[in-house]
Amino acid sequence: MREIGKYTPGEIESKWYTHWLNNKYFHAKVSDKEPYTIVIPPPNVTGVLHMGHMLNNTVQDVLIRRARMLGLNACWVPGTDHASIATEAKVVKRLREQGIKKSDLSREDFLKHAWDWTDEYGGIILKQLRRLGASCDWDRTAFTLDDVRSEQVVDVFIDLHKKGLIYRGLRMVNWDPVALTAISDEEVIHKEENSRLYYMSYQIDGSDEALQVATTRPETIFGDTAVCVHPEDQRYQHLKGKQAIVPLVGRKVPIIFDEYVDIEFGTGALKVTPAHDTNDQMLGEKHDLEVINVFDEHAALNEHGGQFVGLDRFDARKKVAKALESEGLLVETKDLRNKVGRSERTDAVIEPRLSMQWFLKMSSLAEKAIDGVKSKDVALYPSHTEKTYLYWMENIKDWCVSRQLWWGHRIPAWYDSKGNVAVCKSHEEAVAALGTSEIHQDEDVMDTWFSSWLWPYSVFSGNKEEEDYFYPTNTLVTGQDIIFFWVARMIMAGYEFKGKRPFKDVYFTGMVRDKKRRKMSKSLGNSPDPLDLIDKYGADGVRVGMLMTAPAGNDLLFDEDLCSQGSFFANKVWNAFRLVGMWESGDGEMNPSERLSINWMRNRIAEALIELESSFEKYRLSEALMTTYKLVWDDFCSWYLEMIKPLKGERISGDALEETKAIFNSLLEIMHPFMPFITEELWQNLADRKDGETINFAVWPTLEVTDARVLKSFEHFADIVGGIRTVRNENGIAPKELLTIEIVKNTNHDSSYDSLIKKLANVEAIVEVEEVKKSAFSFVVGGINYTIPADAFVDLDEEIAKLQEELKYTEGFLNSVLKKLSNERFVSNAPDAVVASERKKQADAESKITLITQRLEALKK
Repeated sequence: MREIGKYTPGEIESKWYTHWLNNKYFHAKVSDKEPYTIVIPPPNVTGVLHMGHMLNNTVQDVLIRRARMLGLNACWVPGTDHASIATEAKVVKRLREQGIKKSDLSREDFLKHAWDWTDEYGGIILKQLRRLGASCDWDRTAFTLDDVRSEQVVDVFIDLHKKGLIYRGLRMVNWDPVALTAISDEEVIHKEENSRLYYMSYQIDGSDEALQVATTRPETIFGDTAVCVHPEDQRYQHLKGKQAIVPLVGRKVPIIFDEYVDIEFGTGALKVTPAHDTNDQMLGEKHDLEVINVFDEHAALNEHGGQFVGLDRFDARKKVAKALESEGLLVETKDLRNKVGRSERTDAVIEPRLSMQWFLKMSSLAEKAIDGVKSKDVALYPSHTEKTYLYWMENIKDWCVSRQLWWGHRIPAWYDSKGNVAVCKSHEEAVAALGTSEIHQDEDVMDTWFSSWLWPYSVFSGNKEEEDYFYPTNTLVTGQDIIFFWVARMIMAGYEFKGKRPFKDVYFTGMVRDKKRRKMSKSLGNSPDPLDLIDKYGADGVRVGMLMTAPAGNDLLFDEDLCSQGSFFANKVWNAFRLVGMWESGDGEMNPSERLSINWMRNRIAEALIELESSFEKYRLSEALMTTYKLVWDDFCSWYLEMIKPLKGERISGDALEETKAIFNSLLEIMHPFMPFITEELWQNLADRKDGETINFAVWPTLEVTDARVLKSFEHFADIVGGIRTVRNENGIAPKELLTIEIVKNTNHDSSYDSLIKKLANVEAIVEVEEVKKSAFSFVVGGINYTIPADAFVDLDEEIAKLQEELKYTEGFLNSVLKKLSNERFVSNAPDAVVASERKKQADAESKITLITQRLEALKK
């Protein structure tokens, strides 16, 4: 056991991570061992480390490190996602700063800028993860837009098209007017916002009568092609076969009747704009209505907007409302709270838009994925997430997989001048299929998720031996916010393309929030820089802090004090190592107290290992950490080391010291998945290790409980020591004062712990007596009354006088409270909380008077 100096986490982390990488400890190869595989949720290539990444990757690293120690062939595959929308937005922003517009560039030139940006900034987050201690197999780092993954994505698109599952059609999509692309339903965040309901007057053609129509979007009247009412609404029965005139536009449109209309909403009359509302489109198709698109791709009014052409939709809303008012066509407006769909990526308000897009039929793909979760072939943790998953899967809609971007996997479809399409892998194949060289490829790219849904097996693409060995993977660790975006789709892809599940377990972490339960964000200033935390508290301290309050699946309420606590824990372990290293050993055999202490500690570790196994099986990693924390801090440092350490001027027996080192060794190995750096440093210094030996591959401890009795008897012993310390604290008896403990004869007191009681509680003697003194301090443990004669520490006359004075004061206080409570006016008029507070004061005072009286009686006997 080598001597160590001051704990310097930064130096230790740098030294050992470099050593681990140089020796390729994290690299996994196909072998005879059972594999344990995790694929990292690929962060955006544009990303930098944030607190959510810290939690997610700490959990993954804990699992993968423990798997190595269990003897499994652990493989954690890292990588990044090309993130079409986010990356393209960043590149466009940089070009704008350089005075370059995307529209002025060819596709090839833009992609060159995008790749330059990716090469310059991409992958930063993976380098940052190394600071955390992430033990990824970095040789396997993958990128969703690299050549291997790109070829695979194109092959899957073609395969699904051949199966008739991918099709192209004019459909209502969620249009992001900032990113200028369609996005999927799952990428739309619905937020409740303040809005207004506008009541407009539609003149009935050939009549003086007008029909009031309520809408939140008056700017879309230029696309109105009908007014719809409920067939059972008696107010409008006389309007069958009539037409209404669209205000400001003057266009005559039919009044149609359909049960879709909610009679109770607004006036019960609905303007129908088939080009700009999903439900209106449904009505339009059902009633064969004209479709008029009034917005351009930026959500500004186009040529159909008349005098408002070119206005942004929100500016147009205000000006159209004013124009309606000036024409006497705006009846009234009302405030309204309604849900508004916003782009998950840009926060732009989504514009429903009819657009020619590529779609993937999902219902048949979903069937096996539903069965997989219901049968527990894929298990979700925590279990309540299964209900969310199944609800979405059983109500799944077709997936819009095309995006109007340049950065991404280009749609492998070619068109000739007549509009015929060929879906194939290359230009040459398309020429052959279409019978002409006059062709052009689809301009769109695939949704980013269309590549990442293949991630669990695509990372092994091109190597069948590795894919057969490492796939299916074991555990996916991710956030609940992408259960639909990614998790469900990966499960579908696994069953569809590989005929088996992509992973055995899915563990959903919660969201990292601040202690006020707010989502962390730069704008609130409540999201610390993870690297700053690591610099301040060390990676091990931050890892412990992150997991301390990360209950399975629930949000983590992060407080920087937790990282401080993690750092204190690391220092505690470090100092414990230094303490043991200072002990000198003798030649003699273990004494009974040493033997008892070691027997208890070994059995306590074995007991904790059972708890840990249960916690890991259920993915309760916060509980696993707290079990480890208490085992090391409370049981080992606070109890065992105090029990086993030699008294001043004495030596510990050689056998006891070796056993203590072995116990320390086991504890370091248990701690390693949570705190990899400090455990490697101390483990290496604890004993002489062979070249290349590392705690990464140390065998996970397998101690078994061999003496349950010692675990029970220790609790009794600990309560005795605690009782003595409480007597000292409550009665001002200094720790250095030697005490005598008296026990009535013929009790069940276990004397095997007597020497340890004397050592830890500074007790001179533990004696049996016929009868204990009434004036003695006492406490009860396990039904046994332990007493400490008070004579030596208390002047009886002085103590009696002191207690009598305290009794007098307390009785006076009680009388004042009772007087207040006897006042009916006070009790009737005071707030309930105030009355309850006074009653509590009464109860507390009465309890205190009883205790003082009993104490006085004992002292006077």
